[in-house]
Amino acid sequence: MKLLRNNHSGRTMFLNRLGLEPLVPGGVVCDGSGPPVWCLGSFADQLSIDMPHDVYEGDEVVVRCSGVSSGMIGKVMYYKDESLLATHYHASGYTIPKASPSDSGSYSCEVHQLVFYRFTTERTRSAWLTVQELFPAPTLTVRPSQPTEGSSMTLSCDTQLPRDRSGTRLRYSFFRDDHTLRSDGNSEFQISAVWKEDSGYYWCEVATASHSVSKPSPRSHVLVQSVPVSAVLLETQPQGGHVLAGERLVLICSVAEGTGDTTFSWHREDTGERVGSKRQRSRRAELEIPAAVGSHMGRYYCTADNGHGLARSGALNVTVTGPASRPVLTLRAPGTRALVGDMVELHCEAQSGSPPIRYRFYHEDVILGSSWAPSGGGASFNLSLTAERSGNYSCEADNGLGAQRSEAVTLSVTEPPPKIRLANGAHRCEGRVEVERDGRWGTVCDDGWDMADVAVVCRELGCGEAKHTPAGVLYPPLAGEDQPVLIQVALCSGNEEALAECEQVETFDCDHSEDAGAVCEGA
Repeated sequence: MKLLRNNHSGRTMFLNRLGLEPLVPGGVVCDGSGPPVWCLGSFADQLSIDMPHDVYEGDEVVVRCSGVSSGMIGKVMYYKDESLLATHYHASGYTIPKASPSDSGSYSCEVHQLVFYRFTTERTRSAWLTVQELFPAPTLTVRPSQPTEGSSMTLSCDTQLPRDRSGTRLRYSFFRDDHTLRSDGNSEFQISAVWKEDSGYYWCEVATASHSVSKPSPRSHVLVQSVPVSAVLLETQPQGGHVLAGERLVLICSVAEGTGDTTFSWHREDTGERVGSKRQRSRRAELEIPAAVGSHMGRYYCTADNGHGLARSGALNVTVTGPASRPVLTLRAPGTRALVGDMVELHCEAQSGSPPIRYRFYHEDVILGSSWAPSGGGASFNLSLTAERSGNYSCEADNGLGAQRSEAVTLSVTEPPPKIRLANGAHRCEGRVEVERDGRWGTVCDDGWDMADVAVVCRELGCGEAKHTPAGVLYPPLAGEDQPVLIQVALCSGNEEALAECEQVETFDCDHSEDAGAVCEGA
C-alpha cells in the first residue's frame, strides 16, 4: 500500500481506513517510505504502568498504561508474569473486579501504535502487585464441646481483620450440616437448648457485606449427649392415693434425671393392665382419671424410658371411697322361660362403690339371702323355682355408706310345656302330631286345626315354615288305644313359640280317627 498524500488530512483518512485513533504526536518513528511497518523498541522512560502496589483481597484493581506516545493506538496488551492477560483496541485499563492472592505478581503493558505512518511497539517496565489476605479462614469454637440434652450451646466464629481495614463490615453465618442456623453481623450464636437431633457437623462462614470475600471454617462434629432416666417416682393427686368416688384422680410419674423424649407408662400391678402412655420431652408426666370409681382401685406403678433402658417406680395403692351405686338385678334362667324346677341365678351388681359390698336378695320384699363382694363387683344368689316363686324380685347393695335398692324384676314361673313330635311321617318334620304330658304320649284332635297351629308346631320343632294340615290318619298305623287324645282344640295365633303356650280346650269328644297332622318345610 502507498500513501497518495502525506499531509495531516491524508494521514487521518489513512488511519480511519485502518480503524485506528490518533494520539498526541510523540514516540518512535521508523524512517523510510512505502507501506507502514512495525518498528520495535523499548520506551520505558516514556510509558509506565499505573496500579496500586498493595491491595487486599476483594478489592477492585485497575491496571492502566500511562504516558502513551502520540499517534494512533492499534492495541494495548496487558501481561502478568510475562503471560498475556488481555488485549484492548483503545486506551483503556485492565480491571480485576475482586482481587485474590492468586492475582499477586509482575504486571506490564505493551502499546502498539501508528506514528507518522509507521507502526511502533512500546513496552513498560514490570511493576509488582501484592494482594494481601483480608482475613484468615475463621475457626469455629463450640462451648461446651460435648453438650447434654436440654443445655445451652454457644458457637463462636473467630477471624481477624488487618488494622487498616478494621472498619470493614463482616457477616457471620452459622450452619449445621447443610442447614443455615443464622446469618447476621454477630460472631457469636447461642442455642438456648440442644437435643439429640441437634447433633451433626457445625461450621461457620465469614463474608464481607458485598460478599466479595467469603471464607468457611473447618467443620466440627458435635454429639449432643443424652442422660438416662433414673429415680422414677409415682405420686397421686390427691396425695396418698386416697380419692372419693367421682373425684378427679391424677397419677404423676416423674424422674430425677433424664433428657430427651421420654415415654411414660402407667400400669396396674394387680391386673397386669397398662392404663396409659405418653411420650414427651419432660421429666414429669400426668395421667388424669376425670372421675374415679371403684374399678380404679388397685396397685399402680409407672415406667420411664428415653432410649437407655426402662426404669420402674415402686407400686402405690389407690383406694376409691364412696357409697355403692344403685345396683342392677339380672335373672338368669336356663331357658327362655322360667319353669318349675329350674335353678335361677339372681345376680346383683353395683357399678361403683367402695368394697366390701354386701348384697341382699328379695322376693316380694321378703329377704331370700345375702352375699358379700369383698373386692367389689357383683354377687349372685341361686334359687330353685316353684310355682309360688312367680312375682317381683329386687336386690340391695350396701357398703356401709348408704344402702341402694335395685328396680324390681318380674318373674313368671310356668309349668314345663309338653313335649311334641310328628309320628310316622317321611321325615321328622311331617306326620301325626303327638304331645307328651306327665310321661305319656298322646295325640291332638283336628277340631279347628289350621295353619296357625301347624306354624307353632313347626317352630317348636325347629322345622321351618308350615306347609300343610293333613289328617293324622294319613300316617298309619293309627295311634294305639293306650295313647289318649290330650288336646281337643288348640287355639294358636301362630306367633307362639310352643304349642303349650296356645290356649287349649281339654278333650271331650274325639278319637284317633280325628287325629291332627302337620307338614313342615324342614327335613
